[in-house]
Amino acid sequence: MRSHLALHRYTLGLAAATLVLIFVGGLVTSTGSGLAVPDWPLSYGKLFPPMVGGVLFEHGHRMVAASVGFLTLVLAVWVWRGPSRPWVRRLGTLALAAVICQGVLGGITVLFLLPPAVSIAHAGLAQIFFCLTIALVAVTSPAWTEERPRIADPGIRRLANATTAVIYGQILLGAWMRHTGSGLAIPDFPLAYGRLVPPFFTRQILIHFAHRAGAVVVVVFVTWLVARILLRHRTESALVRAAWALAGTLVLQILLGAETIWSSRGVLPTTLHVAGGAATLAAALWLRLALERIVHREDALAGAPARAAAEQRP
Repeated sequence: MRSHLALHRYTLGLAAATLVLIFVGGLVTSTGSGLAVPDWPLSYGKLFPPMVGGVLFEHGHRMVAASVGFLTLVLAVWVWRGPSRPWVRRLGTLALAAVICQGVLGGITVLFLLPPAVSIAHAGLAQIFFCLTIALVAVTSPAWTEERPRIADPGIRRLANATTAVIYGQILLGAWMRHTGSGLAIPDFPLAYGRLVPPFFTRQILIHFAHRAGAVVVVVFVTWLVARILLRHRTESALVRAAWALAGTLVLQILLGAETIWSSRGVLPTTLHVAGGAATLAAALWLRLALERIVHREDALAGAPARAAAEQRP
C-alpha cells in the first residue's frame, strides 16, 4: 500500500513539473527567445552557457525539460519493476516515448530555425505528454479502486470526450496563432476592430479570429458538460468537484486571454495563458477519467447478471 501511495505522489510531482515546463516553454515564446541558443543539444557548444538575456529562458527551458525527462525515465522503470497493473506500465512507457519525441522535436525546432509546423507539433505533443501524466496521477490514486455510487449515463462519456477534444483543438489553434506571430492581429477584445466579426481579413487575422471562435465552441461544450453533471449527477461529489474545477479553469483562462490582448501580449499574462490552456485540458481529462471509472464499472456490473444467467443455462 505504501509503495502505491509513493508512486501516486511521485506522479503528482511529475505532473506539477510538467506544468512548470509548459510555463517555462511559454516564456521562451513570450520573450522571443526561441533562437537565443542556436545550437542543439549543446548550448553554444557548452552544457551550461552564461545565463544572460534570452539564453536564460531558452537554456532554462532545456534544463527543466531534461529534468522532466529524467523524472519520466525513473517513473517508467518504477512501474515496470514494481507491482503495477499492465495498463499502468503501458501508460508509463507511452509517457517516456512522448518525452523523448518531445526532446527531439524541440531540437529540430531550433536547428531548422523555428518552422511553424514543427513548433506547433512541439506544443501539441507537450499537451499530450501532460495528459499522460494526469492520467497516471488518476490511475495510481487510492480513490481509483474505491467503491463509488454507480451512474447509468453512457452518453455523458461521449460529451466529455468531445469536450476534451475541443479543448485540445483550441490549444492547437492557440499554438498556430502564437507561432505565426498572429497574437495581436486583432488588437481589441472582446470585439474585433470594434465589431463582432473583423471588417476585413488577412491570413493572420483569420488565424487569430479562428482561435477566438474556438474559444466560443469550448465555452459551449464545457457549459453543456458541467450543466449536465450538476443537474443529473449532483449527488456524485467527485464529479461535481471535477466539473467546478473545469468551469473555474475555463473562466480563468478566458480572463487571461483578455489580459493578453489588453496588455499587448505582456510576458506574464501571455505565458500564464499558455499554462492555463494546459490546466483547462487537464481539468477536462480529469473529469473524463472520473466518468470512466464510475460509468465503466456501472456498465460492467450491469452485464454481470446476464453473463451469470448465460453460464447457468444447460
